[in-house]
Amino acid sequence: MKSAKAIHPMDELKEKLKDILKVIPRGSNVFYLDYPVHSNGGDMLIMKGTEEFFKDYNINVRARYSVLDFKEGTDIPSDCIIVLHGGGNFGDIYPAHQRLREMVIKNYPNHRIVVMPQTIFYKSEKEYDKTAAIFNKHRDLHVYLRDTLCYELALTKFTDCNVYLSPDMAHQLWPIANPKQTQKDTLYFLRTDVEAGNGQANLEVGSPADTLDWQTLFTPFDNKVAKLFSKMYTVKRMAGNSLPVGALWYNYTDYLLKKAIELFSSYRVIKTSRLHGHILSCLMDKQNILIDNSYGKNSSYYYTWTHPIKTAQLHVNDAKSDLA
Repeated sequence: MKSAKAIHPMDELKEKLKDILKVIPRGSNVFYLDYPVHSNGGDMLIMKGTEEFFKDYNINVRARYSVLDFKEGTDIPSDCIIVLHGGGNFGDIYPAHQRLREMVIKNYPNHRIVVMPQTIFYKSEKEYDKTAAIFNKHRDLHVYLRDTLCYELALTKFTDCNVYLSPDMAHQLWPIANPKQTQKDTLYFLRTDVEAGNGQANLEVGSPADTLDWQTLFTPFDNKVAKLFSKMYTVKRMAGNSLPVGALWYNYTDYLLKKAIELFSSYRVIKTSRLHGHILSCLMDKQNILIDNSYGKNSSYYYTWTHPIKTAQLHVNDAKSDLA
């Protein structure tokens, strides 16, 4: 008698995202707000996963807005669910996105609002409490968190909201095929921003050509084009014109992510302090070693969701990996 085929942990994570259908039912009408307009591949993966979720479950996106072109007072039909982009910008590190999130929750008290899977981080407890006071006044607010630490704290803060635990929306993209054969050994995909943690400080890395971040994976020209799009979105909001900036940007993000996927496919192992360097590697079923960021987001996500994946490992202190 044949034994049942084991279910891949990535299949289980994708299946887990179906829980969101309890608050955004199949066939719903939605406004999708705060999708990214910048050259961060992680946010692009979340956006693509969210759009794939909408497509897979026949969810009708009536309008899309970024933080750059959403106007306060925008008319949103009462039958539309407001869906706020997920990711890691919830808190006081990225104030523009948090201001938008809180403004929408204040101004649309009668709409169902869903915050897609996020990691929450506040440097200031006082600021977290201010956010909680705004959220707790809303009658139909649903907040998804990406790890158990954020989830458990949110339960104590958002006492009058609906709080859930969920994987990142990028898991909806599983599986992603490797378009190229392996040519090199190790890619060091390391943060160069405010979230860079101590775990990567003493890491022995390869050549500069094999040590990248989103900003250096994409060429200076790629990044200039992304900044140009940001300006176009701002002009669109100020002038109120109907330029198809959104459609053009979505096409451009397809090109940028194709470049990232091709790069990852050419390496045997990915060592990364980028959460979505880890998630993209898992989506491609590629061996990867995850290094923590500055406030524990990466390790918390790993222990919550991705630790059963055989090709994934968490870098602990300076111990050598058996994937190296």
